[in-house]
Amino acid sequence: MNYRILALISLASLPVLAQNSPGPAAPPPKPREIVVDGITGFQDTPMEPDGQWHVHDPARLQPPVVAPGGSFSQMAPPPSDAVILFDGHDLSAWRDKRTGGPAPWTIEGGAMVSAKDDIVTTNEFGDLQLHLEFLEPTPATGSGQGRGNSGVFLMGHYEVQVLDCYQNPTYADGTTGAVYAQHPPLANACRPPGEWQTYDLIFTVPHFDAAGKLMVPGFVTVILNGVVVQNHQAIRGDTTYRSVGNYSYHNPTGPLALQFHKNAVAFRNVWVRPVPLVDEP
Repeated sequence: MNYRILALISLASLPVLAQNSPGPAAPPPKPREIVVDGITGFQDTPMEPDGQWHVHDPARLQPPVVAPGGSFSQMAPPPSDAVILFDGHDLSAWRDKRTGGPAPWTIEGGAMVSAKDDIVTTNEFGDLQLHLEFLEPTPATGSGQGRGNSGVFLMGHYEVQVLDCYQNPTYADGTTGAVYAQHPPLANACRPPGEWQTYDLIFTVPHFDAAGKLMVPGFVTVILNGVVVQNHQAIRGDTTYRSVGNYSYHNPTGPLALQFHKNAVAFRNVWVRPVPLVDEP
């Protein structure tokens, strides 16, 4: 056998093999914002399950504006069985979501003001009634998602959006009272920035079987300034930027979280009541 010829053939084939080897994977395309009727959003995102709108679609209809009535539940005293999460004095019921250390928010005039990181409760909750009040910063600066952005995360997974949507349109599934990236609110009942606003929520947790398969989704009812903006709305899973949302198994209880999203939003009078789900005729 002529080993010299075999060696030459092998060497000659090396460049061909190199040319045929796969190169590094191309980076995913960057999100492409578009503007429709003055509203910035996306149409390169997945379609919502109804097949009508993209996630964060700027063409999606805006919720109708409803002027709220009086003060409704502002400074509502907590019931006797409520767990007080913030009473204007200290942040002992909260911790830094990222580090696990003390909550980095500040206390100003009896309100806690978002700063540096998200915060989560030291306790965990299941089915619940939640009351909180929030104040959007003044003067109002920015537009769309960049104005007074924060959020209430149920079990740390499911966000009800907090945003300054007073005369500030944005994509419908990201407006105040939205189940973020999933369900727009039934109405825009925002007060002007600088006025305290109230959230009253009723939430029932999702249920999973022993194998971790979803059996029953979570549901949320949201009342913003006395106006129902989510009516026992099913949640489709984790609320994620530019994503439809999917469920993954988690424990039957979880912490509440409040988001810091580069805006100094104030919160006060935060309390929660664990409530049992009674399913009787």
